[in-house]
Amino acid sequence: MIVNYTASGWEIIAQRTHGLVAAAIANEWKHEVRTRHWIETLIAIAEHDDAQVELERDDLLTEQGGPVDFAMRKVQYDHCLATMTRAYNKSTYVALLCSIHLEFLCKDDGASGDDVKTFIKEQKKQRTIWLKTLGMTTAQLDHDYRLLEWCDALSLLICQHKSQPEGRSVEISQGPDGQTHQLRSLDEDVLTVEPWPFEKNELELLYEYCLLPQLSYNSVDKFREAYQSGSRILKTITFKRSDKN
Repeated sequence: MIVNYTASGWEIIAQRTHGLVAAAIANEWKHEVRTRHWIETLIAIAEHDDAQVELERDDLLTEQGGPVDFAMRKVQYDHCLATMTRAYNKSTYVALLCSIHLEFLCKDDGASGDDVKTFIKEQKKQRTIWLKTLGMTTAQLDHDYRLLEWCDALSLLICQHKSQPEGRSVEISQGPDGQTHQLRSLDEDVLTVEPWPFEKNELELLYEYCLLPQLSYNSVDKFREAYQSGSRILKTITFKRSDKN
């Protein structure tokens, strides 16, 4: 889960919600980015974090009793296995994108142990087989994955409130168009991306978060109960094409 500390309490966004935001972003990209696997691409982007089921875990709280943010954890073997099992049972193409994303998450010591590192090495070999099955090139797969990674990065920036004040820019990532894009705030809850990658000149994104006024919980069960019964708030973010584009 994505955890933000606010004046009103903990703002919690589920990993699956973050995936939906990423897919909504992808759906707004210029249509030229779409390939014959477009529906599968959207599914992979929307579901790349579906193996992260927050309330099924027991390590949901810090020592101080606050909710654990996803960034506090490394990638674990059970997460890798669940991700790839679900993805492959969707389609080989979805499995390819999710496989590359797991490797991306595990770089720079992002893996929790040797079992994960072994799993990632095996995935490299498996992707070669899957590419042959689909008749795809590595370049084609890299192009499609760039969209997933870019939308994932922008979704996280939005969900973590990382747009900068006073019109300053923050880097998103390199998109499938080969360009490195910047996120910039135009006004409160109004953002722009430069260079502009979307089909329309203005669009809206919606996502839900849970607001928990209580800052500390003495047990995981108490936190689960609060999370399940907590208020769900709908957030709207507007994107507008700027004069610089």
